[in-house]
Amino acid sequence: MRILIIEDEARIAARIERFVREILGNELTSLTSCDAVASGIEHIRTHGIDLLFLDLNLNGQDGFEVLKNVIAESFHTIIISAYTDKAITAFEYGVLDFIAKPFASERVGQALDRVRLKSTSMQHPLKFLAVKTRGIVRLIQVDDVLFVQGSGVYSELHLHNGTTALHDKSLEKLEQLLPTSFERIHKSYLADSRYFAALQIQSGGRYALQLTSGHQLPIGRTRYEQIKRRFK
Repeated sequence: MRILIIEDEARIAARIERFVREILGNELTSLTSCDAVASGIEHIRTHGIDLLFLDLNLNGQDGFEVLKNVIAESFHTIIISAYTDKAITAFEYGVLDFIAKPFASERVGQALDRVRLKSTSMQHPLKFLAVKTRGIVRLIQVDDVLFVQGSGVYSELHLHNGTTALHDKSLEKLEQLLPTSFERIHKSYLADSRYFAALQIQSGGRYALQLTSGHQLPIGRTRYEQIKRRFK
């Protein structure tokens, strides 16, 4: 298990690290500590993690900024904070557990048991995609996305309300992160199979997929048989 601790108090970070090493033993593959929002985000994007222990007050910065900026990454989060009034907000971000300071080894163990259970059952659905516009991070619910169109190293999200948003990850990366209902129908398109409406055979041996919204999307020739099975 790859774990990152983001905590600005060295004493508390060392305490978390000690408990984690004692509890996980050989299950632990890497354990890193950061003391700031920026360094934590950089580590997650560069190395990837399975579990994040996150403080909410990082030298005056809001720990939630970490989750806003890496919400498209796939990992579990355990908040460790004295600000218990922020627990509801934390769970809205989809965190797995909230540990109030001060804390004991047993409480950390309970949280890690929840991580093990979630990992074993493979229950880790992505709920939000983070979109940055002019320095502002906006969270878009995955359920609001109808289909995704590749645009070079970026992807264009097409939403049910008719609007679009540019995401800073490639179509290939989003294909790995989005729920299994999103299916690759073409080299440039991912679409939510829950909204497939009809198949069309066009002139020149081309194929198209009609969505319940009325959108018509091209189907790659190598994808046609796979998509066709959805309609049997």
